[in-house]
Amino acid sequence: MLTAGQILQLIRDGSCRTRKELIEYTGLSRSTITDRVDRLIEAGYIHESGVASSGGGRPPSVLDIDAANRLVLVADLGASHARVALTDLAARPMSEEHTEMRIDRGPDEVLSWVREAFQRMLDRNGRTAGQVCGIGLDLPGSVDHETGRVIRSFLMPGWDDHPIGEALRRTYEVPILVENDANAMALGEWWSSWRDTDSLVLIKVSTGIGTGIVLDGAIYRGVEEAAGNIGHVRLRETDDRVCTCGSRGCVASLSSGHALAADLGVRTSRDVVRLVQAGDPTAIARTQEAGRTLGIVLATAVSLLNPGVLVLAGDMAETREHYLTGIRESVYRRSLPYTTRNLEIVTSSLGDRAGIVGMAVIVVEHVLSPTAVDTALATPGTRAS
Repeated sequence: MLTAGQILQLIRDGSCRTRKELIEYTGLSRSTITDRVDRLIEAGYIHESGVASSGGGRPPSVLDIDAANRLVLVADLGASHARVALTDLAARPMSEEHTEMRIDRGPDEVLSWVREAFQRMLDRNGRTAGQVCGIGLDLPGSVDHETGRVIRSFLMPGWDDHPIGEALRRTYEVPILVENDANAMALGEWWSSWRDTDSLVLIKVSTGIGTGIVLDGAIYRGVEEAAGNIGHVRLRETDDRVCTCGSRGCVASLSSGHALAADLGVRTSRDVVRLVQAGDPTAIARTQEAGRTLGIVLATAVSLLNPGVLVLAGDMAETREHYLTGIRESVYRRSLPYTTRNLEIVTSSLGDRAGIVGMAVIVVEHVLSPTAVDTALATPGTRAS
């Protein structure tokens, strides 16, 4: 027999919009469906939002997610930026903040800013911490999803094994999910623009290079949480440049924003973008070369996964066609024609908001999962607001 949490999923995915449809779809009795639906309404998960068309008699009420009743807080942390957002249960942003902040300043300082920004957004919207039902945070490193701790990152000294969840749980007694930034961005792009494709690969090229993979609507992480770590594939082991991981000839040491900045004599990947946008011929040529180099590795990914879309994100996506042209050149030249016949290679549609959208989706899917909902409903006094 279906639980209330499973009934909620049928409403969320559009399979059923009314009590009558739930009875017909599930084969459960009217009294059972009424019990499940009433419990979900009482707990604030769903509400009646109008009436559906009727073949005769009184029009039935439409059941819908009560998206505004519960809130989600998310943070997207990059090597040199921090962005936070307050969203509803439809992953729609209600408030956002952004600051330039290097993640190598350490977890205490960065997470302190995140907590303060969370509170500012709640205050601005007249909401309280008690209305928050989940928190998500992404960062540029591999993450242990059981503990919410960073496993490894070459850009984040001081973060390895730091108890991120515990630092935020002092204020919020809710599920706290920690994710790799490229994974979150990949899911955000898929959710926003590409839900009709079974496979999406996102490459984030900013200070470093990270990759997120979405298969059948879910993030693919790999056995050791290291899937998509193509930035440290070695192409030229005799190269003089040493990567942040300590090896020579990694893709990141050749094609990342940090590598381009060093070659062009500027400080950051954003400085590279400004040179390209200003039409600097040397910067444009070096950017296209970096795209071709990364494209060599991506051609292998295309052959292995046969994705429907390849998304370029991060700072270098702002060079628009220049970095993308290099990627396309290598991918199409090195892949069999039938593997790229329906492949789209594009820049991010969400830009620097991909991470917060993806994290909001991750948290919403978690807190509205059948298991989470049934557990909450089994807790005396459960109420969404």
